[in-house]
Amino acid sequence: MRFLIVSHVVHKRVGSSFFAYGPYVKEMNLWLKYVDEVVILAPKIEHVSPDPIDLSYQHQKITFVEVPEFNLLSWRSRFQTIFSLPSIFQKVFSEMAKADHIHLRCPGNMGLIGALAQILFPKKKKTAKYAGNWDPESPQPLTYKWQRKILASQFLTKNIQVLVYGKWGKPNKNLLDFFTASYSEQEKTPVTTRILQETLQLIFVGSLHPGKNPMISCHTVKSLAEKGIVSELHLYGEGSERRAIEEFIKSEKLQHQIILHGNVSSQELKDAYQRSHFLVFASETEGWPKAVAEAMFWGCLPLTTKVSCVPYMIGNGERGDLVKKDAQEIADKLHHYLQDRISYTQKSQLAMDWSRQFTLERFESEIKKLVVG
Repeated sequence: MRFLIVSHVVHKRVGSSFFAYGPYVKEMNLWLKYVDEVVILAPKIEHVSPDPIDLSYQHQKITFVEVPEFNLLSWRSRFQTIFSLPSIFQKVFSEMAKADHIHLRCPGNMGLIGALAQILFPKKKKTAKYAGNWDPESPQPLTYKWQRKILASQFLTKNIQVLVYGKWGKPNKNLLDFFTASYSEQEKTPVTTRILQETLQLIFVGSLHPGKNPMISCHTVKSLAEKGIVSELHLYGEGSERRAIEEFIKSEKLQHQIILHGNVSSQELKDAYQRSHFLVFASETEGWPKAVAEAMFWGCLPLTTKVSCVPYMIGNGERGDLVKKDAQEIADKLHHYLQDRISYTQKSQLAMDWSRQFTLERFESEIKKLVVG
């Protein structure tokens, strides 16, 4: 089987190996177990070392078809995109014609092109992983809405299974409720019960960008301090907000309470979840937020905004809490748990029990059905 991946994810080549964002590659390697040949159609950069979070594809027969990375954020980039689109479409069409199975990674610029091009191949077997928020009522870029409409349309899109997070609207044979996973059955190790005493251990996991609102987690530490509650916040990830966070730490003299770790290995992150009492996650847009599911797997209770399928994940408050993008409200909620420690322990256990249903073995079993039938 010739398996084509159409993706916007930027890849790095090191020798004969291809690296990309670790959680994404970790998932794709499960898909690739059941195919003979892989074609990756995506942007690529050379002579750049992988980040600690990056992983390499594990397959013996990989062909990489490079396309330029593009966006529509400025007039200059739009002008450049106009000239590159014909070549990109030609490559996508050519590779789709040769593929036995077309796999689209959405939402993204390449996802939109792939969604349009696949209309011309109604008999080809196809899957699409929509890793964003499928909620039709949520504010999203117009290109994301186009991708959702094209993929969901049973008139335009044939012979496809679109993996989406959550249940939205009427049943649609194109759509398949799905999940994602980070840990295996073997990793279901016992977790030491964390008692809420002394220093509250908080964690933020994700890119340090405005859409993830890492600054809200930082302000939560300040709000707790004003209540006389000592806490530590450990942030894992990199991004444009790092400088602002560093300045905030310095100005508020919180060097010993807010620690930036950058991108780390999955093992380091796993250890961090197990040391933490709460995940503070005030993101504005998600699909299936791995940080929430991973924290729950280790009994780290999530305080998270109401976005995408998160209310379903935390049982509408049974195994976590929905909060607004407000540091004071989050601090008040944490203070509440200090007054009701039994509730924290119970919810933490329920969070762990729920998340541990979704293992890599179960995930791989569902993927195998999609690839080989």
